[in-house]
Amino acid sequence: MTNRWLWVDNLYKAGVARKDIQSASVICLDTEYDSYRYFREKLCLVQIKTPSMTYLFDPLDCIDFSFIGESFCNPAVLKITHAGDNDIRILKRDYGFEFHHIFDTHRAAALLGCHYLALSTLVSRYVGQHLNKSKSIQRSQWETRPLTEEQISYAVQDTMYLLPLYEKLHEEIVRKNLGKKAAETFKLMAAAMWCEKKFDPQGCIKLKGYEYLTEQQRQNLEHLFYWRFKQAKETNRALFMVLSDRELVDLIKIA
Repeated sequence: MTNRWLWVDNLYKAGVARKDIQSASVICLDTEYDSYRYFREKLCLVQIKTPSMTYLFDPLDCIDFSFIGESFCNPAVLKITHAGDNDIRILKRDYGFEFHHIFDTHRAAALLGCHYLALSTLVSRYVGQHLNKSKSIQRSQWETRPLTEEQISYAVQDTMYLLPLYEKLHEEIVRKNLGKKAAETFKLMAAAMWCEKKFDPQGCIKLKGYEYLTEQQRQNLEHLFYWRFKQAKETNRALFMVLSDRELVDLIKIA
């Protein structure tokens, strides 16, 4: 299994990637994004694997890679993802891409009754290969450049075994007559759209310590709770980076 990869950071490399991707009948897709530090997920990396190469596209760079959208919307090209719901939604949000003919290994394994759906677990079970998927790398700061060797290795591994995993899962889905149900599931995934977080006016009730506040303090907390949401949305920062839940309640107590 090839783990060759190319960081697409100039027009020549983009041309190489375009030619290879647009000639492929099957591509594997993954992204890295930061949903921890931002109000709206920030797309930081796009990985596209063909049979010969994994291409790494940098959304934070100025290189135009919109050509990958032609393969995404082409029903003759199979797109393989793993738990790709957010990948698809974010790519639609940021680039207006459309998706047709996808196969998601996470959803497929769930349909087959698998209880453990992590990519590393499925690759080990169906492909017989070991993936070293570190949680610390997954949650690292993907917007920082340059990426570390560990981050690049992690990103490349995300698509490395999707094709053989697809082949095993697809074979089992056909054998169990689940093809129609799987196709309906994948069609809904492809049609899903990104939605921005909505304010929950009852959310402050769930904060630790809320039950010990006076009625006036609770009213004040409701106002501060909404202010935090509004600030996070306007500055595109995670809620806790504006004020943590504990800080919210502590401020109300001393006000």
